[in-house]
Amino acid sequence: MEFTTPKSLTVILPKRSGRDVAGHVSMRHQGGRHKRFYRVVDWKRDKISVPARVASIEYDPNRTCDIALLVYTDGEKRYILAPVGLTVGQTVVTSDTADVKQGNSLTLGAIPVGTLVHSVEIKPGHGAQMIRSAGGSAMVLARDGDRVQLKLPSGEIRVFDGKCRATVGQLGNVEHRNEVIGKAGRSRHMGIRPTVRGVAQNPRSHPHGGGEGRSGIGMSSPKSPWGKHTLGKKTRSKKKYSNKFILQRRK
Repeated sequence: MEFTTPKSLTVILPKRSGRDVAGHVSMRHQGGRHKRFYRVVDWKRDKISVPARVASIEYDPNRTCDIALLVYTDGEKRYILAPVGLTVGQTVVTSDTADVKQGNSLTLGAIPVGTLVHSVEIKPGHGAQMIRSAGGSAMVLARDGDRVQLKLPSGEIRVFDGKCRATVGQLGNVEHRNEVIGKAGRSRHMGIRPTVRGVAQNPRSHPHGGGEGRSGIGMSSPKSPWGKHTLGKKTRSKKKYSNKFILQRRK
């Protein structure tokens, strides 16, 4: 039986072309793009103990991994990110007493050590904010009281509240990183505009610009388009809220 994308779970994704509310370019190299529909994904997984059947695995143009359409026993439909091994017809559920298998959502405190998880909450009840791209997964390393240690895809080891919710399994479409775009036109369809080397620009457009012929960057250290040094300078805030949760920085 074929399922079409429910209209209640789609909205037209407005084009912003990298502009902020003032109309200034705040994200470079964006613009154009084909018209897209945004699929509303259920990040909170807050239908506790209500089983859902996987109706379909679908492509989503707004993210790197596939999405799965769930149909709950009460008739409601929701999208989730599709992990490796999730199949049409399978049943998933949100519960701390659920089996530890792909697609089930549990709190970190209820997930055994050594389990791969994705779609992890940073704060309980805020919805999944980490590990949402294709092939991504974190490993539950240890549990200390109501705190749980996860090893993130970057290699960083971070502490989470045990009440934060996560979904079991590794995200699908693992081969996404090997995908070849193939031609410039496809990048334009995706809304990615060309990136121009600094040395090929005017001196008022980039610090590396100007000079007669191939004159190099003309400075001892390369700079960003806004004049900031780009080699070795740490950009992470020393007062960032999550510094206290990081046990080991990424390599």
